[in-house]
Amino acid sequence: MSKILWLAEPEEHNYPAAESFLSLLFPAPQVKKIIANLRTAKPVTFKAKDVFRASGLSLLGVSNSHVEKDRDKVKSGKALSPILLVRDAGRVVIADGYHRMCAVYMEDEDAEIPCRIV
Repeated sequence: MSKILWLAEPEEHNYPAAESFLSLLFPAPQVKKIIANLRTAKPVTFKAKDVFRASGLSLLGVSNSHVEKDRDKVKSGKALSPILLVRDAGRVVIADGYHRMCAVYMEDEDAEIPCRIV
């Protein structure tokens, strides 16, 4: 099992990616507010398995090129960007970081994942 390293802050390009995805789920004014809140949210950690359970999403396999790229980062000791999460009606939306979550889960389902959540 490789040690999973994390950046202290989400990378800047994670926010536009989250905004693009969230715009499929919420009206534009709400998305703008969510992104602004994510930028200032305090860091928290959750176990990988708990994020998956709360999101209701299924695990992407190693055949996914993005997951494999993130698994390669973990194995080579490169730090991953924290995950961006949004609470919505009793579930958690992974606004950005789904592929990273899958890669980390494959390494260690009990891994602590740094997140920003609103």
